Amino acid sequence: MQAQTTMQAAEALQILRETQVVREGHFRLTSGLHTDLFLLCSLVQQFPHHTARLAQAMAEPFQSSGVQVVAGTAMGGIILAYEVARALGVRGVFAEKGPEGRMVLRRGFRLAPGERVLVVEDAVSTGGSIKKVIDVLRTQDAEVVGVAALVDRSGGQVDLGVPLRALITLTVPMWEPAACPMCRSGVPVVDPKDFTEAPPKSQPRPRDPA
Repeated sequence: MQAQTTMQAAEALQILRETQVVREGHFRLTSGLHTDLFLLCSLVQQFPHHTARLAQAMAEPFQSSGVQVVAGTAMGGIILAYEVARALGVRGVFAEKGPEGRMVLRRGFRLAPGERVLVVEDAVSTGGSIKKVIDVLRTQDAEVVGVAALVDRSGGQVDLGVPLRALITLTVPMWEPAACPMCRSGVPVVDPKDFTEAPPKSQPRPRDPA
């Protein structure tokens, strides 16, 4: 695994490690690909002070982009989208899977034609889920100005058709199941979202400087 070395990325990655987000093992991603490292980003979102700081940093590249709405993805992007919307001073909505498995806006969420929307996601790998969200936003004639992600696992290689700004960019190996070295070694594959274990220790809120 290779990571960006900027101070902002280093600090964010340290927060993820402290909150037990970074996991090593043999995992099956939503895309069906296998990997030896997964980021269970929901764990950091247990801590509002960490989440608010990360979301503020995610929002900064889009401060001058005229964003009017922030759209998250259910489930991983809901809390982050809310906090990014708060940082930008705009409203937040989220897309979710509909009855036929497609991404939809439900629960009364609507976009006006031409509204400038920033999409927020916790982690991007192949970009498949994000592209589905972008598609549903465009069906309402919204203008997608970009994607803000906590983590880009593709090493900056994923192409979403709009600007992607990730707080942390990692190069993480991913394999088709037939080419996965851990499968060949007989290592059991797990869904990383099925972890059940003792909760992490509470993270103290940093004190404001006097």
